[in-house]
Amino acid sequence: MIFKDTTVVISGATRGIGKAIALKLAATGANIVIAAKSVTENEKLGGTIYSAAEEMEAAGGQALPVACDVRMEDQVKSVMEQAVAKFGSVDIVINNASAISLTDTAATPMKRYDLMQEINVRGSFLMVQAALPHLKKSANAHILTLSPPVNLNAKWLGPHIAYTISKYNMSLLTLGWAAEFKNIPIAANALWPKTTIDTAAVRNLLGGQALARMSRTPQIVADAAFYILQQKAGECTGNCFIDEDVLKVSGITNFDSYAVTPGEQLYTDLFLDN
Repeated sequence: MIFKDTTVVISGATRGIGKAIALKLAATGANIVIAAKSVTENEKLGGTIYSAAEEMEAAGGQALPVACDVRMEDQVKSVMEQAVAKFGSVDIVINNASAISLTDTAATPMKRYDLMQEINVRGSFLMVQAALPHLKKSANAHILTLSPPVNLNAKWLGPHIAYTISKYNMSLLTLGWAAEFKNIPIAANALWPKTTIDTAAVRNLLGGQALARMSRTPQIVADAAFYILQQKAGECTGNCFIDEDVLKVSGITNFDSYAVTPGEQLYTDLFLDN
């Protein structure tokens, strides 16, 4: 039970990558605080904070579902207060919640622009700010943010600049936190998949069933996160990790089991050059 008595606060963990990470940690004893907006079932997305909590507990952990919009300061602060009241600590913060719109400047309504900046950037900042007093007390505190390496290749800037800068800013926050909290220490790292991952976003917004077939399952990101979060905070910080590279370091070299469709050509994820 590697993560027994470790409290993990994760945003947007009702489905997809976030839920896969939470389930992986719960299976080794972690206390999972699910901070997300989904309190009723959406047939296109699936999952609520309550159904996710049931799965975490079935996996072997303890769970606390908390309805939370990460844009709302009072709600995020309440998440941390409830986490400490129930479990006694906050040891890991995972910034998983994110909004996406792969649209160019003319086609991006300001409402959508604001949503991406507020959830992706402001929400991540607020989660860490609210958790900071508790992370400082942890024996091995980690911040893990689902964001990519900063790649200034024009092909990632031109087509969807609003989304791109929101994700890059999440990574810049990560690098800033690594420097700011180095001496405490609190680890701050980013994690991004090498290939597209079969999630609701891929199926509903990006490439539909065709792209899902060329993707990997969320489990590969969960396994990479599991490895990162076991490292000593003072020795593993300031990295923009790629899931496949992390797993190679951990000793895994065959990734066939993660493919949605065995033998299918995989599609490289956004922000990564082949």
